[in-house]
Order: sequence, then structure tokens, then C-alpha cells
Amino acid sequence: MMAAGRVAELGAEVVLLEKGNQLGRKLLISGKGRCNLTNVGELDEFLSNFGKTRDFLRNVFSRFFNQDLMEFFESRGLKLKAERGGRIFPQTDKASSAVVVLADYLGEHRVEILFNSGAKEILIKGGAVSGVKLNNAKIIEAKNIILATGGKSYPRTGSTGDGYVMVKKLGHTVTKLNPALIPLVTKEEFVKELQGLSLKNVRANIVVDGKLLSWEFGEMLFTHFGISGPIILSLSGDVVELLEKQREVMISLDLKPALDAEQLEKRIMRDTQTFGRKIFKNYLKELLPSKMAVLFLKLLPNSPDKMINQLSKKERDSLIYLLKNFTLTVVGVRPFEEAIVTRGGVSVKEINPKTMESKLIKGLYFCGELIDVDAKTGGYNLQAAFSTGYIAGESAARAW
Repeated sequence: MMAAGRVAELGAEVVLLEKGNQLGRKLLISGKGRCNLTNVGELDEFLSNFGKTRDFLRNVFSRFFNQDLMEFFESRGLKLKAERGGRIFPQTDKASSAVVVLADYLGEHRVEILFNSGAKEILIKGGAVSGVKLNNAKIIEAKNIILATGGKSYPRTGSTGDGYVMVKKLGHTVTKLNPALIPLVTKEEFVKELQGLSLKNVRANIVVDGKLLSWEFGEMLFTHFGISGPIILSLSGDVVELLEKQREVMISLDLKPALDAEQLEKRIMRDTQTFGRKIFKNYLKELLPSKMAVLFLKLLPNSPDKMINQLSKKERDSLIYLLKNFTLTVVGVRPFEEAIVTRGGVSVKEINPKTMESKLIKGLYFCGELIDVDAKTGGYNLQAAFSTGYIAGESAARAW
């Protein structure tokens, strides 16, 4: 929608081919239906949330970035708000509000939209695009084509990986496709006892062979199959790659990241003096949510009815260790269909970062999740989609 609107805004003729029967189906479910449009972070901070292809986006973001996107929506009547971590949402808390603005943008510039018109093949003549063949065999001639087909995640919204098939036929490289921003499945049965429990201000560490590889701080969620939530989703892309290499991956949770082990021991010793006659099972409820307190009683060797002033040094140490190293074994991830984004895609080495045009085929442009660019959760991926769409649209219009 952003690409097509920008093309038309610059005066070029454009037809938007929509595979489904409505616009913005994937946008409607983004941010749990609230649509995390972007993030207020500065450019370098913003790029740090992307992987190895982050430098590809530097030029793109220098031309259309978060403030430009916010101005785009606000100038069209959609008021925005900033939440924790600099995440930007519509004040309405409805993704549909953003879709309405984009649809109006298309209408304002008289973009022709063909619904139920899935593209099957890009037609080439003399090293340049010549048209698009639809699933119904109809051919639409065009000298400039923007591919904005999305990735493989949430296929029910229409992103079923069609674009990858089309570009491979054209000789483009598609890097390995993996689910990213996806919940993790863990081995331990006891996570079921924590189902529905959300934790804030915790640190999640990826540990392989006893070595810390990466970590995230913030909010997470326990599920019937394992763990999810913002910090887990952000770590999941790395976890997927490690599992593919058949590495044993552990997620170690620091439930008290504000205190190191020594400070935590001092706190427990102070509590021993203040609440010395309180029994251990009741004291745990002071430290942890009730579901987790019950689980800790099963995992620790301590007697639940022992008074805390009777705890031995070994018992205190075991409590401190578990609080700082609540460890889960990752055995897999949820199905690709549940991934928020796709990691991998059209190689950025084959795309001009200034125009989004293919380096192999004249008149072919790429944008959005189809490209091998992905980031952590927090509004970064949508900004990349909007920015690459805007630049692709602008470039294609100028070429026209």
C-alpha cells in the first residue's frame, strides 16, 4: 500500500494486485491487533536491532524514517502515542485505523486495485520486466514492477511465500528462510504449571555449552508448550539458527537482574532478621509470583515449612542460584505459521539500496519482508516495510 500510494502520489499510473479480497490483512493482526507502527529510536540504535543485513537499510532510513512515517499518519488524522521502549501505536489501539489511512491514501491518488488477483509469474523481455501473469492466466503489461508479497509467516493473511518462487525463477538468490519472532518449545514439563504467567523486568540469556551468547531484558510469558513474549521472540531468530546446527540451547532466566548474587544474599539475610519466623513457603511468595513460588518449592531441596531463620547457607545458596539461573532446555520452536516475521529472503547483495531495484533485472523492485532483512520486536520490522515500500514506489515512479 505504501509503495503503490507513493507511485501514484508522484503522478505515475499504478495497478495494485491484491491476492485476497481486502487490504492490509497482515497489518490488521500486527502488534496483537494494535499495530506497532514504528519506534522512536535514533538511527544507529534502530539499526542495531537488525541482523547482519542492517547496513543495507542505512540509506533507506536516511530518506524515509520513523519521524517521516509518524508525520505520514498524523498528517492524515491518525493520532499516535509512544509506549514502553519507544514503541509507537495508534491512539485508538486499533490496527484497522492504520489500514484506513493507507486505504484513503490509495483512494486519494486514484490507485487502481484489483482484488482476488494473485500474481503467478513476472514476465521478462531483454533483461527487463515486461509484465505480470496472474493466477487466472491474465497478463498485465508493465515496465516497472514492485514485488511486495511478504514472507512466509501467517500464511492465512496471504503471505504464503509466492514472491520467493517468482524471484528464484528470475535467477535471484533467496537466502535460507527461517521463522523469526516465534515462541520457543521447551523440554521441561513443569512449564505447564506456569502457563499464563507473565514476568516483567527479567533477563533471558541464550546459553550454549555453558557460554552466554546473547540476552534480552524485559517482558516474557510462560505457555503450555514453553515460553514466549517480547524478549523471547527477540532471541528466537538466533535460537532457530543454533538448533539447525544441532546445538543444545538453554534459556537461562535471571528473575532478579537488578541484584547480583551477593546483593541477593544480603537481602535474604536482612529478611531473615526481619521475618525470621516466617515459614519458607510463605516467604517465597514475597519474592515471586504465586505460581512460580509453588514451583520453586518443588525444585528446591528446602523444607517448605522450615522458618527462614533456620535456612542453612547451602539452602540459601540454592535459592539464590535458582533465582538467578532458572534454566529451560529449548527443543524446538512453534510452527512457521506462528512466526511474526520471516528471516531470510531476496539477497540484499542483488538489490540497489538507493532504489530497491534489482541489480539483475531492469524495472524490478523489492520491498518489505520479501527482502532478507529482519529485526527484533518493537516496531522495527514494520518501519523497514514502510521505508522500503516508500523508496521502491518513489524509484519506480521516477523510472516511469
